[in-house]
Amino acid sequence: MRFLIMRRPTWNLVSAGRYERTGDRKGYRSGRYARNFTTTSGEVKPRVPKLKGIQFETAVIERYKRRECSVEEALIEMYLAGVSVRRVEDITEALWGGKVSPGTISNLNKKAYEHVEEWRTRRLTSEYPYVYVDGVYLKRSWGGEVQNVSVLVAIGVNSEGYREIIGAAEGMKEDRESWKNFFVFLKNRALSGVRLIIGDKSLGMLESIPEASSEAKYQRRAVHFYRNVFTVTPRGKMTEVSKTPKAIHAQEDKKAALEKAQSVIQKLRDMKLPTAAKKIEEGIEDTLTYMDFPSQHWQRIRTNNTMERANREIKRRTRAIGAFPDGQSALTPVCARLRRHSVL
Repeated sequence: MRFLIMRRPTWNLVSAGRYERTGDRKGYRSGRYARNFTTTSGEVKPRVPKLKGIQFETAVIERYKRRECSVEEALIEMYLAGVSVRRVEDITEALWGGKVSPGTISNLNKKAYEHVEEWRTRRLTSEYPYVYVDGVYLKRSWGGEVQNVSVLVAIGVNSEGYREIIGAAEGMKEDRESWKNFFVFLKNRALSGVRLIIGDKSLGMLESIPEASSEAKYQRRAVHFYRNVFTVTPRGKMTEVSKTPKAIHAQEDKKAALEKAQSVIQKLRDMKLPTAAKKIEEGIEDTLTYMDFPSQHWQRIRTNNTMERANREIKRRTRAIGAFPDGQSALTPVCARLRRHSVL
């Protein structure tokens, strides 16, 4: 255990030397006391002067501070990265020789959460022609039961081509009302210039797109479209069928893709797969919307992989927690994590 003596002369504070009697005296010395202080090198015990009638303050260690700033930042970063509270205790004991209580971690996280709501509700200053949207499901305690609820997330591509997380909100069951409120929330924050919304097929989301922009088009994620086709395909014909939908999206323009789609539909019918053919016939248009935009953007906007990456970060962070007690406790750490990756 190391001891650090605060060497700052106390006569500057009390305006009197040792044993000096003067009318200008502001306080009296009363010895020193040891206090615990955690640093990245371990725990030290500074000996702090005790004064009567005046407070002792130093620029080296703030009053009431028990940990070095880098230590606090490390604790916050561990928690936001998805390390459980119990694991944080074990790590701090191994690194610094002392455990950090759950209450301490909770108090430190309040510092990280101070600006989360301000960031979440910030005014959007750019135009976002492409917007990726999706909902990630978390577990939440509700009336004594654990239920699945979603957090809706939106990522926008600005006019300079940078992807930015532009919104996150609790969405309950991804129904029409949830999506409508989410798009209104984005629009009230000055969301503008939206030309294409990329996401998985959800009737509630499709019906609510006009709330974001009356001119916005919808691009369905191609992978989910393929999966829907494969679910009605017999296992014995899976290898042959798996190549046909992908051939549609390999065409050089939308006209060629639609012509290829018709030949694929006819082929599936000849293979006695009318349900698979019907799924392609009814859903292919939504997966080809990206072809109405510049070809150099096709690779990025035909899928929702950008959003999948953000969802993985959210799930990795929330996996250690399990069920959240309420919506705010779920939304805050999610937004805190997204804020650290706000520009992708």
